[in-house]
Amino acid sequence: MKKPSLIRIEVLILLYQYDFYLQDLKFLNYTTKPQSLVFFQKIIPKITLIDEIIQKNLYNYQLKRLNKVDQAILRLATFELLENKIIAPIIIDEALELTKRYSELDDQKQHKFNNKILDQIYHSLKSLKTNLEVKKISENHI
Repeated sequence: MKKPSLIRIEVLILLYQYDFYLQDLKFLNYTTKPQSLVFFQKIIPKITLIDEIIQKNLYNYQLKRLNKVDQAILRLATFELLENKIIAPIIIDEALELTKRYSELDDQKQHKFNNKILDQIYHSLKSLKTNLEVKKISENHI
């Protein structure tokens, strides 16, 4: 397994634990690799924004109804889509692999559900970015 995938797994575990312990994560410095800890610490300040983005793309469903593993997977992938440092298909593919490994039920539908949500998030962020760029260009020409 590649190093970025291992870091994602550790960050996924941290996000999962975060849902249970919230601010009381004193053990992180002792049990977590430095790269994973830095990655996790970048996500937490944006967790409310990330949850809002996910919720806007969950039609007729609530984020809190999803199991904690799927919440963590969607949060991790949404953060990476926001950061825009890796191309979206890789981010989504990694998230689906995490889903298949840690969240898939016997019906094999969970990865399809997460794929649909992440695809919608990607397209909504892409549209938002395009609209912001157009607005910025038009403001510069006024």
